[in-house]
Amino acid sequence: MKRLLFTFLQVAITLVLLWWIFRDPDKRAQMAGALKAADYVWLIPGVLSIACAFLFQTQRWRLLLRVQGIHLGWWRILRVYLIGAFFNLFLLGATGGDIVKIYYAMRETLSKKTAALLSVLVDRMVGMLALVAITVVLCSLQLDRLLSDPLTRALLAALALIMGGSLAIILFGFCVDRFELAHKLPHWLPMRGKIVELATAFSIYAHDPQVLASTIGLSALAHLCIFLAFYFAARAFGVFSGARGMIELGSVLPIILTIASLPISLSGMGVREQLFQNVLSQLFGTPESLAVMISITGFLIVVFWGLVGGCIYLAYRPSGGLHLHDLEEQVDAIEHSIENKA
Repeated sequence: MKRLLFTFLQVAITLVLLWWIFRDPDKRAQMAGALKAADYVWLIPGVLSIACAFLFQTQRWRLLLRVQGIHLGWWRILRVYLIGAFFNLFLLGATGGDIVKIYYAMRETLSKKTAALLSVLVDRMVGMLALVAITVVLCSLQLDRLLSDPLTRALLAALALIMGGSLAIILFGFCVDRFELAHKLPHWLPMRGKIVELATAFSIYAHDPQVLASTIGLSALAHLCIFLAFYFAARAFGVFSGARGMIELGSVLPIILTIASLPISLSGMGVREQLFQNVLSQLFGTPESLAVMISITGFLIVVFWGLVGGCIYLAYRPSGGLHLHDLEEQVDAIEHSIENKA
């Protein structure tokens, strides 16, 4: 029931935001004009940028799996990553592509289900660490400008809370492992299960700092490729040209895309477009219609690869397809087993 209500709320927020953004007929006319005048050749490097992001993410997960003795083929892992991207985009509710990736990894390694789950958890963790590092660097390039505007100042504060909270949980998990505190954590502690999982993951991966450093580097490259896709979308509409334009747009992309990734609307739709519209118009004077088109076009490049993942899923899925409720029960059972060992 809670999931149904959560999904309904996401759908309602998405529809309201999209209606609000597209309600003005003059803006719609300007968008249509922008589509006619766009240079679509710029979308080719945008599509290739997202492809590179998936390649870097695939290698990252492959390294993490190898630490636990799971040796899967590079092409096989890429397929699973693309299937996860498909479910991240098109799966309603709170369940994302991670649970699908965990399922396929467990399916390939029946004797190492816990290892498969922990690899996905660490995959997310190193991605967050790299995103924090990139955000600090990119935002610092335009920090005075970002702090001069009330909107971006508020968004920076929200971003600091999101990333600070994530880093605090990661650091707490490290301390729990380092000082062997898992069995002392009270059961009423919020997110106790996730903290224990992180501590378990640290106990495994901390022995190979070279792999952790390599995966953080690969994550940084993947994030930069995603940002480049939106930059190329902007170039298609004739804005943010040259090195200066790349720096300007790059300074706000980590803020916009991170906040839009929160489960507020379906795949960030509406939230992302509203943020692009407000931030780009207020900071750089970008016409609102163009700002929205940049957001939509960049997102559609990501959707393209999600659809590729959907096609792979049709050929790769197990007999009878995926039963998400059963998958969640399997993953929950493994998470409980990890927590009970603490």
